Amino acid sequence: MVNKVHAAHILVKTENEAKELMNKVKGGENFSELAKKHSECPSGKSGGDLGWFGKNMMVREFEVAAFEGVKGQVVGPVKTQFGWHLIRVLDKN
Repeated sequence: MVNKVHAAHILVKTENEAKELMNKVKGGENFSELAKKHSECPSGKSGGDLGWFGKNMMVREFEVAAFEGVKGQVVGPVKTQFGWHLIRVLDKN
Protein backbone atom coordinates (compact mmCIF):
# COMPACT_ATOMS: atom_id res chain seq x y z
CA MET A 1 0.00 0.00 0.00
CA VAL A 2 1.26 3.46 -0.91
CA ASN A 3 1.52 5.78 2.08
CA LYS A 4 3.31 8.73 0.53
CA VAL A 5 3.84 10.24 -2.90
CA HIS A 6 6.58 12.57 -4.11
CA ALA A 7 5.12 14.71 -6.88
CA ALA A 8 5.59 17.86 -8.89
CA HIS A 9 2.86 19.79 -10.62
CA ILE A 10 2.04 22.61 -12.98
CA LEU A 11 -0.98 24.72 -12.02
CA VAL A 12 -2.75 26.84 -14.65
CA LYS A 13 -6.08 28.62 -14.85
CA THR A 14 -7.72 26.85 -17.79
CA GLU A 15 -8.18 23.33 -19.09
CA ASN A 16 -6.92 24.44 -22.51
CA GLU A 17 -3.64 25.69 -21.00
CA ALA A 18 -3.25 22.39 -19.16
CA LYS A 19 -3.91 20.41 -22.35
CA GLU A 20 -1.40 22.49 -24.31
CA LEU A 21 1.25 21.90 -21.64
CA MET A 22 0.46 18.17 -21.55
CA ASN A 23 1.06 18.04 -25.31
CA LYS A 24 4.43 19.73 -24.76
CA VAL A 25 5.32 17.19 -22.06
CA LYS A 26 4.28 14.32 -24.34
CA GLY A 27 6.39 15.92 -27.08
CA GLY A 28 9.47 15.66 -24.88
CA GLU A 29 9.68 19.12 -23.31
CA ASN A 30 11.11 19.28 -19.79
CA PHE A 31 8.39 19.21 -17.11
CA SER A 32 10.42 21.24 -14.60
CA GLU A 33 11.17 23.97 -17.12
CA LEU A 34 7.51 24.17 -18.14
CA ALA A 35 6.56 24.48 -14.45
CA LYS A 36 9.04 27.32 -13.97
CA LYS A 37 7.61 29.19 -16.97
CA HIS A 38 3.89 28.51 -16.63
CA SER A 39 2.83 27.37 -13.15
CA GLU A 40 0.67 29.71 -11.06
CA CYS A 41 1.82 27.92 -7.89
CA PRO A 42 4.83 29.18 -5.90
CA SER A 43 6.28 25.66 -6.30
CA GLY A 44 6.78 26.49 -9.97
CA LYS A 45 10.01 28.27 -9.05
CA SER A 46 11.43 24.90 -8.00
CA GLY A 47 10.15 23.08 -11.07
CA GLY A 48 6.80 22.33 -9.46
CA ASP A 49 8.27 20.02 -6.81
CA LEU A 50 5.85 19.54 -3.91
CA GLY A 51 8.02 17.08 -1.99
CA TRP A 52 6.55 14.06 -0.22
CA PHE A 53 2.97 14.08 1.03
CA GLY A 54 0.61 11.58 2.60
CA LYS A 55 -3.11 11.04 2.54
CA ASN A 56 -5.37 13.97 3.45
CA MET A 57 -2.63 16.54 2.84
CA MET A 58 -3.84 17.71 -0.58
CA VAL A 59 -7.27 18.51 -1.99
CA ARG A 60 -9.18 15.34 -2.83
CA GLU A 61 -9.00 15.44 -6.65
CA PHE A 62 -5.27 16.12 -6.58
CA GLU A 63 -4.60 13.41 -4.01
CA VAL A 64 -6.55 10.76 -5.90
CA ALA A 65 -4.73 11.52 -9.16
CA ALA A 66 -1.30 11.54 -7.49
CA PHE A 67 -1.83 8.31 -5.56
CA GLU A 68 -3.33 6.51 -8.57
CA GLY A 69 -0.68 7.83 -10.97
CA VAL A 70 2.21 5.67 -12.14
CA LYS A 71 5.71 6.55 -10.96
CA GLY A 72 7.51 8.44 -13.72
CA GLN A 73 4.38 9.48 -15.57
CA VAL A 74 2.44 12.74 -15.83
CA VAL A 75 -1.30 12.65 -15.10
CA GLY A 76 -3.89 15.25 -15.89
CA PRO A 77 -5.35 17.65 -16.51
CA VAL A 78 -6.89 17.42 -13.04
CA LYS A 79 -9.37 20.10 -11.95
CA THR A 80 -9.39 21.37 -8.36
CA GLN A 81 -10.63 24.51 -6.63
CA PHE A 82 -7.24 26.08 -7.45
CA GLY A 83 -7.34 25.48 -11.21
CA TRP A 84 -6.01 22.81 -13.55
CA HIS A 85 -3.02 20.63 -12.69
CA LEU A 86 -0.60 18.37 -14.48
CA ILE A 87 0.93 16.06 -11.88
CA ARG A 88 4.24 14.30 -12.32
CA VAL A 89 4.57 11.31 -9.99
CA LEU A 90 8.25 11.26 -9.02
CA ASP A 91 8.21 8.43 -6.46
CA LYS A 92 6.01 6.43 -4.11
CA ASN A 93 6.50 4.55 -0.86
